[in-house]
Amino acid sequence: MTTATPARTGAAILVTGATGRQGGATARRLLAGGWNVRALVRDPAAPAAAGLAAAGARLVRGDFDDPASLPPALDGVAAVFGVPPVAFGPDGPQPELEAARGRALIDAAAKAGVEQIVFSTVASTSAPTRGARGKTLIEEYLHDHVALPTVLRPVRFMTNYLGAGVAHIDGISPDGVHRHLFPPNEPMQVIALEDIAEFAALAFADPARFAGRTLELAGDEPTPVEAATAIAAATGLPIRYEQLTDAEAARLGREIAEARKHWQAGHRWHADIEALRVIHPGMRTLTGWLAGSGAAAIRAQFTAA
Repeated sequence: MTTATPARTGAAILVTGATGRQGGATARRLLAGGWNVRALVRDPAAPAAAGLAAAGARLVRGDFDDPASLPPALDGVAAVFGVPPVAFGPDGPQPELEAARGRALIDAAAKAGVEQIVFSTVASTSAPTRGARGKTLIEEYLHDHVALPTVLRPVRFMTNYLGAGVAHIDGISPDGVHRHLFPPNEPMQVIALEDIAEFAALAFADPARFAGRTLELAGDEPTPVEAATAIAAATGLPIRYEQLTDAEAARLGREIAEARKHWQAGHRWHADIEALRVIHPGMRTLTGWLAGSGAAAIRAQFTAA
């Protein structure tokens, strides 16, 4: 028997984090494909929320910290796209609070009779990190409580080049430097937000095929130096890469210092890009993303600065 999909039934897909990067990309992809999208937002008047409404999404107010707000948002929903609501406190990540928020969504969805949830968490490495603990707890709970669970684990977003980040980490500084933890001449996996959204759409279109699966997602793996060279060529800007030293990482805080040590110990993301391209042949490379929208966005950022 073929599993009914939201596309076949016309029922809604609830997208959480819809005003954020992954949720927003997924909502737009589903709307473009003719899906009935319901966007969970805390503030329907926010510009990003208004943009989704203008694109055709139905806005529903909800907050993970207010579990009573979730059942009305899930009424009549056939499937859910979830993004873990990250929690940070004075001492860094709060995995138990993050997990509690994820469980609240899963419990509300299960009680509403929703059988399919696609949850996007974070790429794994050969050893767990403190920051991933909350997402791991959510994944475990998802598999135990939902009939058709799918987990997407994306690596670093290509759009991270657009943000200055902490002390210009992960973005590009006004002087054209991309600073990060990664060794300059080792492959570094990256993924386009649009491709995370595409994998989510594929899962909603064929729930049985993706049920129970966990997909580590990456679309390309240039070295940081190669990435800087590609960005420079696409934008005409003088971009270069610099790796943070131990001392610089330590000055930026505990989380950055721990991440650098984790990477220095040899722990790496491990998405099988060739296998992923069998599922999604149109997956973007970094140069493809730059040609499509990335280069223009980076140039605009420099013009604004």
